[in-house]
Amino acid sequence: MVNKEFPKLKSKVILAPMHNITNLAFRLLCKKYGAGLASTELLSANAIAKKNKSVMNLALTNKKEKPVVAQIFGQNVENIIKAANILEKNFNIIDFNLGCPSKKIMSQGSGGALLKRKNKIKEIVEELVRAVKIPITVKIRTGINKKENAVEIAKICESAGVSAVIVHARTVEQGYSGKADWNIIKKVKQAVKIPIIGNGDVWNGKDAKDMLDETGCDYVMIGRAAIGNPFIFKEINEYLKGNQVFQIKKEKIADYFEYIKLCKKYKIFSLVDAKLKAQEFTKGLSGSSKLRRELNKFKTWEEIERLMKDL
Repeated sequence: MVNKEFPKLKSKVILAPMHNITNLAFRLLCKKYGAGLASTELLSANAIAKKNKSVMNLALTNKKEKPVVAQIFGQNVENIIKAANILEKNFNIIDFNLGCPSKKIMSQGSGGALLKRKNKIKEIVEELVRAVKIPITVKIRTGINKKENAVEIAKICESAGVSAVIVHARTVEQGYSGKADWNIIKKVKQAVKIPIIGNGDVWNGKDAKDMLDETGCDYVMIGRAAIGNPFIFKEINEYLKGNQVFQIKKEKIADYFEYIKLCKKYKIFSLVDAKLKAQEFTKGLSGSSKLRRELNKFKTWEEIERLMKDL
C-alpha cells in the first residue's frame, strides 16, 4: 500500500493530544509559539460516528491552526471509518491511538489494548488509509509490558500505509510513570522508512535536542511539559538554533488571559477550565500557592480575573 506523505513541518516540535488540555484555544497558543503540529485530545470514534454533540465540540478547529491533527480511538472498524470521513473535512491528519493506558478505554479493547492484536491493527489501519485522502498516523507504546513489540507494530503500520509513527517510549503498564526508554524510539526509526515522532520525558530544549540526536527521530512530541506552558515551543525551537530564551512572569499571565479570550471567542469557556488553567499557567510563580487556595472559593470569572491581575 502506498503511504501518503507526512507534511513538512516548520518546527521539529509537536504538541501531544491531552485530555482536557488541547482544546482549540490552547492549540492556537502553542501554534503561536512555534508548535509545528498540534492535536485534539483523544476522541471516541464511536461518538464521532454518531455525531455526539459534546465530542464534536472537542473537534472544533479553524484555518489558523493548520496543519492540525484529530486523534481518535476505537476498535469498531465501521465507526472508525465513519469518524475519519467526518473529520477529514476539517483536519490535515488523523492519528489513530494504539497506546492509551486508560482502563476505561482499554476495557473497550481500544487504545493500548490493541497492541495485543496485530491482525486487528492491520485491518483498522488499512481500512483507514483507504477511506480518506489525508495522511494517517498511529501513536504506539513500546509494548503492553516489558516485552516490547514497538518495532513489529511499526512495521505492520508502515506496510498498512501509515504516514508516520509516534512512539511514546513507555509501556502501557507504565502509564506515565518511570523513565521513557528512548532506545526503543531509535530501534523503530532504524526499522522503518517513514517519519518517526519521539515522545516521552522531553521537558526542555536540551531534552529535545538529546532525543533528536540519540534516537534519530524526525520530530519530538511534547505532552505534560506544555501544560500551562505554550511558551515551551519557542524555548525548544530557539535552543535547537543555539539560543536560549526565558519567559517572565508578566508574559505567563498575559498568555493566560489570551487563552481565556480565545475560549470566549470560540465559545468553549467554562469556569471550571478557567480555574484549572489559572493553576497551570501560574505553576512555579511566586504567589501561585495562595492563588490555588483562593480559587476554590471563587464562583465567578470576575473573581478569578481580579486575582490573576494582582499576581
